[in-house]
Amino acid sequence: MTYEVAVRAEATLGEGPTWDPAAGRLIWIDILGSRLNTYDPSTGVRTSRSTPQHIGAAKPRTNGGLVLNLRDGVGLLDPDGSFRWLHHDPVPGRRANDAAVAADGSLWAGTMRYDEAPGGGTLSRITGDGSADVVLDDVAVSNGTGWSPDGRLMYYVDSPTRRVDVFDFEGGRVSGRRPFVEIEEGAGFPDGLTVDADGCVWVALWDGGAVRRYTPRGELDRVITLPTPRVTACAFGGPDLSDLYITTARVGLDAPHPVAGSLLVIPGAGKGLQQPLFAG
Repeated sequence: MTYEVAVRAEATLGEGPTWDPAAGRLIWIDILGSRLNTYDPSTGVRTSRSTPQHIGAAKPRTNGGLVLNLRDGVGLLDPDGSFRWLHHDPVPGRRANDAAVAADGSLWAGTMRYDEAPGGGTLSRITGDGSADVVLDDVAVSNGTGWSPDGRLMYYVDSPTRRVDVFDFEGGRVSGRRPFVEIEEGAGFPDGLTVDADGCVWVALWDGGAVRRYTPRGELDRVITLPTPRVTACAFGGPDLSDLYITTARVGLDAPHPVAGSLLVIPGAGKGLQQPLFAG
């Protein structure tokens, strides 16, 4: 599979690609650059705006606008551009990271410490009324989260473990945590992930310069090699959800490749799942 540059950029820490079906656009962010970006593949139109804090994720809402996972909590960006906090929970030295929306419309929002200290991060479930429950409270770098097509399994990454774990998922609760796949030494660290319509799990490899696809049985069956090492996340987009969008980062690289920090795309890579909207 050959990549294309969808948006040439120099994002410090590009992350969180998310297809917005109502707008027909790809949302992606620069965490440390505090930027919220969009890209319309049908017209090539791009937008970029600053966010009030470092941003870990942005997801479409049922009421329009976006829900934002920010340094000090979760906020709502309304269609008119106004912002308000939904769940304000500042912790010194901690910031937001990746997030995902479950089928019931809840946001599963991750956090981590800036120094990546073990146990300094969390994974929380945030509902549309602002209620928050901490699901995991002993996380280092909370990253990719996704669900199987039937909604019975949840996949999750705490990057320093080098694992993608899987949970049983029912009624908004997780149980039975166990390893799904382990990334071998020298291949990088698992970062963002997405699940396709066949139940395969696609995982971006930080410091691995690749995206891997694993079957529902945890067998590696595809590797997409990329020219820059800090590959952060992937998601399917486009009108038929067949194009795989990939975010990358420049942070910490002495001599970044020209595409480091850009939004990449692999047309026709597979078939994604329609992602739920945040119920708020």
